[in-house]
Amino acid sequence: MKVIQIAGLANSGKTTFICELVPALKSHGKVGVIKHLGDHDFLLEEGKDTTLFFESGADISAGIDTGKSVAVLRTIDLDAMLCLLRQQGVDFVVIEGFKKRTFPKVIIGDLPDETCILRNPTVGDVIAALPRFEDY
Repeated sequence: MKVIQIAGLANSGKTTFICELVPALKSHGKVGVIKHLGDHDFLLEEGKDTTLFFESGADISAGIDTGKSVAVLRTIDLDAMLCLLRQQGVDFVVIEGFKKRTFPKVIIGDLPDETCILRNPTVGDVIAALPRFEDY
C-alpha cells in the first residue's frame, strides 16, 4: 500500500487537492484517506445508537445503511488505521496532516519540510511520482 502524505498550513488547499487526487488514484486501485483532525474533535451525533454503543465502551461501533458503512474506533494511532486500511485491500492511502510523520510528503503551500518530494504539484505530477512514495 502506497502512502501519499499531503501536508501544508491551514487553508492552503490540502483538502481541495486531495478531492482532485482521489479520482485519479482510483483509476490505479483502491483508495483510502485518513484526515488528522488536529485540535477539533469529530462529533458523534447525540442520542444515535452507534454513538451510544461507543459511549458505553465499545472498542468499535459501526453502522451500515443502504449505501455506506461508518465506524468509530477507540484508537488515535495512525499506524493502527494504516494497518486497518491495508487489511481492507487499500492500494493507496492519502494522509492529510500528521506533519511530524516522516513519510515522503506532498507539500501544499510554503510549509518547510525535509521529507518533501513534491511541492504544489498537479495531480498528474503525483501520479507520475507514485513509485517515489513509501510502501506500508
